[in-house]
Amino acid sequence: MASCLALLLVVVFTVVAVLLRNTSTGVIFQTSDQVAMIGIGVLLACGALLFAAPLARADADGIEVRNVLLTRRFSWQEVLSVSFPDGASFARLELPDDEYHSVLAVQAVDRDRAVEAVRALRRLHKQARD
Repeated sequence: MASCLALLLVVVFTVVAVLLRNTSTGVIFQTSDQVAMIGIGVLLACGALLFAAPLARADADGIEVRNVLLTRRFSWQEVLSVSFPDGASFARLELPDDEYHSVLAVQAVDRDRAVEAVRALRRLHKQARD
């Protein structure tokens, strides 16, 4: 979905940039304006692609969670539980002091894959805590 949106943004901004020269608004658009419009499209596309970057890697020692920009590693000893609350869009790691960390890589729209991912994370968590 993110790559389709990124492609759409680049195409739309490129088309707008090409059509800028042919407007009768009285404003004079230069080649630099056209290049800037395409550049804005590329920047917005890169921003859209950031939402395709979430990742969760778990092993016997802990879990590494990369959301949109930041990556954090948690040992299983730090994690109280792995949950997926009703109505939530993402799974989350319950942490001490009523804190939690969202796991954007496990999304509700993935349905069965999300269920399997949460079950696998819970198994790893249980094995590490026992």
